[in-house]
Amino acid sequence: MKRRDFLKQSSLASSLFFVPSFISAFQKVNSTTLSHKKLVVIQLAGGNDGLNTIVPFTNDIYYQNRPEISLQNQDLIKATSDLGFHKNLGPLKQLYDKGYLTVINNVGYPNPNRSHFRSTDIWQTASASNEFLSSGWLGRYLDEYVKKPYGGIEIDDSLSLILKGETLNGIATKNPAILNRNMQTAYFKKVLNTQSDAHLSEHNLGYLYQTMIEAQSSAKYIFETSKTYKSKQDYPNNPFAKQLKTTAEFINSNLSSSVYYVAMGGFDTHAGQINRQSKLLDMYASSIETFVKDLEANDTFKDTLILTFSEFGRRLKQNAGQGTDHGAANNVFLIGKNLKTPGFYNESPNLVDLDSNGDLKYTVDFRSIYATILNSWLAVNDETILNKSFNKLSFI
Repeated sequence: MKRRDFLKQSSLASSLFFVPSFISAFQKVNSTTLSHKKLVVIQLAGGNDGLNTIVPFTNDIYYQNRPEISLQNQDLIKATSDLGFHKNLGPLKQLYDKGYLTVINNVGYPNPNRSHFRSTDIWQTASASNEFLSSGWLGRYLDEYVKKPYGGIEIDDSLSLILKGETLNGIATKNPAILNRNMQTAYFKKVLNTQSDAHLSEHNLGYLYQTMIEAQSSAKYIFETSKTYKSKQDYPNNPFAKQLKTTAEFINSNLSSSVYYVAMGGFDTHAGQINRQSKLLDMYASSIETFVKDLEANDTFKDTLILTFSEFGRRLKQNAGQGTDHGAANNVFLIGKNLKTPGFYNESPNLVDLDSNGDLKYTVDFRSIYATILNSWLAVNDETILNKSFNKLSFI
């Protein structure tokens, strides 16, 4: 059995536990190996409808295909002569006006997969559509350049594929105090006290113990460090905002972690899309607004890049349920203070030249965005992480 499979089959997988006598070797934090820059990746899970997020309000084809769900002038905030933001994205438009937002249109990949699970895997692993990888692109970044589980944190109770590496996993936690407390229970201490250094030399068991040790050490480090800062910002009362508040507390407490992952669900709008998406976009934008304020108040915004993606966009044509079905290319948001190309990075979606399924064609491979972030923001070799060379963009 491979070590990774062994670990996956164990119930002690991601955020674990035990404390043997030799743990001190793992408790020495080498912050010099970590990047000063921070990357926060946000997934709008479910396939957000990009055409009703950034609206091509002068395009008749948009209105012809969406007679009941297209957005009219009063439903949007105009940004250019032909594109406008959904009216509930006012805080995002303010970031746009300040030069803190880049919108990349038509992002996707060849032979798009319209399954939520498979397409999410593709985005999280940076694979081709016919390639199946068992590690995420941020997990491989931890493997190669960070070497510590706390280098990458998902604000959730379980770890997504994106932060799973070949030899190292990130940490998943919504509450560092609870995570740390769970690792101090009598049961886990008893298990650790019954093993010896010899166990570390055994192939599978040694790997499992070492993972546990590193996870325990990371939990203590995250808890002890993050409790030095508590946010004073008044975040909206929703789960996504709470995740961003925790992320801000990690960043503003000078935690050495360099990559964070947050997901916000509910965007699978097959029916009754208008009201549902409006609420979700309001939740997203108002939470992002407070998150950026939190970072700015602590002078950490300049060192933080925020990437927002969805696993696919929606079809151009509305369906019978006044919603939209799974599509392909979509827009991606990049938020930061160091953007080279703020505003709209590229051309608007071409609503005439669609693929065989009637969906938007991609013109920007999402892995080019990853390659640019790895190379120009995290300052590492992107080919090592992505297993292939991709064109670099000039947004940062």
